[in-house]
Amino acid sequence: MEVDETVLYKFEKGLDPRHLESSEIPARLLGFGEISAIFSIEGQPDIVYKRMPIFNNRQAAETYSRMYHQYCRYLTTAGLTLPGSETCIIEVPDKPVVLYIAQQRLSENRLCHRLIHTLDYDASVEMISLVVSETDKVWKFNAAQSPSIDLAIDGQLSNWVLVETGNDPILYYIDTSTPLFRLNGIEQQNPELMLQSAPGFLRWIIRLFFLDAVMTRYYVPKLVYTDLAANLFKEQASELIPDAANIINQHLKDKDSRLSVRDVEKYYKEDKRIWCLFLSLRKMDRWLKTAVFKKPYEFILPEKIDR
Repeated sequence: MEVDETVLYKFEKGLDPRHLESSEIPARLLGFGEISAIFSIEGQPDIVYKRMPIFNNRQAAETYSRMYHQYCRYLTTAGLTLPGSETCIIEVPDKPVVLYIAQQRLSENRLCHRLIHTLDYDASVEMISLVVSETDKVWKFNAAQSPSIDLAIDGQLSNWVLVETGNDPILYYIDTSTPLFRLNGIEQQNPELMLQSAPGFLRWIIRLFFLDAVMTRYYVPKLVYTDLAANLFKEQASELIPDAANIINQHLKDKDSRLSVRDVEKYYKEDKRIWCLFLSLRKMDRWLKTAVFKKPYEFILPEKIDR
């Protein structure tokens, strides 16, 4: 995949984070990650971009870019299928250094969290089973590599795209923009980068009470699967949770840690509370910076996320 750095520079220079469609080069918002926005740029229909303005200098962005590609190689070695991707670092005067991750665009209608609303019940359960089986490849890879390499993964349905190719559908994993992995027990991701999108006045609280828990839960199979099942509440498909829990329990080696519907519901309520509060505080931070201190706010925020 080739990325046109000239176009990205022009896009970044004329970007309106509050109104993407009104930027010098219009863009269409497609989704959000914890530290990135996902969108398409006019004139480039085959590419999805993830924008990450979290770096103090180019060296930090280059380090992150190398880590991103290394993480993708590990996931591929583990047996996952990833769309083609590339990275590009953009430096516009008087703006933060930005890393763009360009990813091959797959059909939005084939995102798994959307397919559960169009497939029949049995097909949806079969798709969830396929997602769990693909995720299980990461744990098997970790077991084979232990202790030298330990991969984390966010297995939510919204991170997978099921592409029909005759009799052999392909499941793509697309959430690679936050590379989390350990080498010889040492976390390679800089946890402070995860705080860059948080309000400055709250970073010490998040660092103290939440950061470690958020980063480490994606290494724990039961928590990853619980998060996957809990996301079905958000997607208004809670009727699938009992079957999802049964599928997950077949993959959990420790029978004493079997997942129940009650576990999923408890996890979802707590997760919803945290992320709704976090978004509200980020919007407050945006208002303070733009309305009170008359400074730019570089992050693209969702106006509302249904949970």
